[in-house]
Amino acid sequence: MSFLSSYKDGRTLLSLYIQPKSSANRLAGVHDSRLKLALTAPPVDGKANAAVLTFLASLLGVKRRDLEIRHGAHSRKKTVLIDNKESDEIRQRILSALSP
Repeated sequence: MSFLSSYKDGRTLLSLYIQPKSSANRLAGVHDSRLKLALTAPPVDGKANAAVLTFLASLLGVKRRDLEIRHGAHSRKKTVLIDNKESDEIRQRILSALSP
């Protein structure tokens, strides 16, 4: 999975492509080597960024405070740092959510 990178200290970087103002919050596949998230939130006043963190926390089984948008706070292309979770478990959760 090219959208997932792991550090030796256990942290993981997740590359995302965000589709705001969608009909539902969901994983929508892969777009341009990034995991595509469709979100109902509009891209104004940080609402989409908050929705990204809330959705990922729920999907990955982590606390929201363990997630940080490292790059792309004002862009559809974002990089999120995930602390406190094994990259293998993250990979499994994403694959399970992407499977029909």
